[in-house]
Amino acid sequence: MTTYRTLGSSDLKVFPLALGGNVFGWTADEAASFAVLDAYTAAGGNFVDTADAYSAWVPGNEGGESETLIGRWLASRGRRDDVVVATKAGSHPAYKGLSAATVKKAAEASLRRLGTDHIDLYYTHFDDESVPVEEIVSALDELVKAGWVREIGASNISPERLKASLDFSEREGLARYVALQPHYNLVSRDTYEGALLETAAEARLAAVPYYALASGFLTGKYRPGTEVESARASGAAAHLESERGRKVLAALDKVAEEQDAEAATVALAWLASRPTVVAPIASARTAGQLPALLAVADLRLTGRQLADLTEASA
Repeated sequence: MTTYRTLGSSDLKVFPLALGGNVFGWTADEAASFAVLDAYTAAGGNFVDTADAYSAWVPGNEGGESETLIGRWLASRGRRDDVVVATKAGSHPAYKGLSAATVKKAAEASLRRLGTDHIDLYYTHFDDESVPVEEIVSALDELVKAGWVREIGASNISPERLKASLDFSEREGLARYVALQPHYNLVSRDTYEGALLETAAEARLAAVPYYALASGFLTGKYRPGTEVESARASGAAAHLESERGRKVLAALDKVAEEQDAEAATVALAWLASRPTVVAPIASARTAGQLPALLAVADLRLTGRQLADLTEASA
């Protein structure tokens, strides 16, 4: 029986693994994307994460390809009410930044591509420090009041700007962030731990970390002397050159063997056990890559195993 987790102070209940939509329209075409979404939801998954910018970096794409594919899948399967859809604003080439007018236009475009009348969780993708937090929060609050958005979150934001945003929401009685999407994993802890985590914990925000598997490095498939065919291979393989990367890989191997589990499952289970973390994000190009990710819902690491992984990643 799958145990769903509450997303911060919201009433959204989510599967303990968010399915990343960054590969949809990039390394996964429509058929592959639909197969992944079918397999994820068949296993009890209900939390799909995307952004309006995915995948504008691909030659010939303009951004919004992932949202469009997810929208087509939702319509063809009749699953809109079963899935918590999260997307982000601020990085689409046609809607850059977080001015109030841009946020509204970006939301309209996302709703159209997703083929829905509401977004369950709407993040600011990257903070725009040229815009006061008061303007950003007020714009998001308008979307909530209009029924376009159920809950709001932030990603790639400083602790200071996050706290200022939360304080403004509190003071003015406006919509308040319930989730934070930080860069966080076993080989990248200082990108979240410290002031940002402390701010999130104090505000009872749900952390939904991206790069949960360090671009694939924490799956264990990157080894000295091996070549992996992946669009993200160079970034992932770079971790082999650091002492921390090698220590983490050794600790993952040990725990994975003890648990008879995949290294990816262990890495996600460590992350899911960390303070504030509700659901790490991981993506799959094929349905065959999903079982190791979905298994995080049932894997319970021992105190010693968690400590060993924490020590190796320090």
